[in-house]
Amino acid sequence: MELENANKELATTDVVLVIGANDVVNPAAKEDSSSPIYGMPILEVEQAKSVVVLKRSMSTGYAGIQNQLFFGERTRMLFGDAKASLNKLKEEVDQA
Repeated sequence: MELENANKELATTDVVLVIGANDVVNPAAKEDSSSPIYGMPILEVEQAKSVVVLKRSMSTGYAGIQNQLFFGERTRMLFGDAKASLNKLKEEVDQA
């Protein structure tokens, strides 16, 4: 799916899982003119009703800046190995 088309869908999306991405989902690219990634096209995942970010830590991405998404009101962080975390989530859903 093209970036523009994906972004159009995100406002009506219930949950977005972000796995290992950092700069490509950082709202600073469109909100902070002093950011080194300002103007870079991003997936606007913060528009979804809920965002779950799977990461090993709060480390920065390639641009070396903090990701504003991680502190969003609708964002939850799930720390650990992404594959193991997804398998655990799948197990929980399968048992529900």
